[in-house]
Amino acid sequence: MNINRIRTILNILFMIGALAAVILYFSPGVDRVVFFYVCCVALFLKMVEYVLRFLLR
Repeated sequence: MNINRIRTILNILFMIGALAAVILYFSPGVDRVVFFYVCCVALFLKMVEYVLRFLLR
């Protein structure tokens, strides 16, 4: 699989995770722990994409 395709998939997953985190943050009655988990997963995906971008040029 091409590295650029993997990076694109990771970026799309990050954007979905970031959107889900924003929705969870403003939703009433949602436990904040769920928000933190979703946010951490989204940030981890972005960090993996960042490493792929700079280390595998």
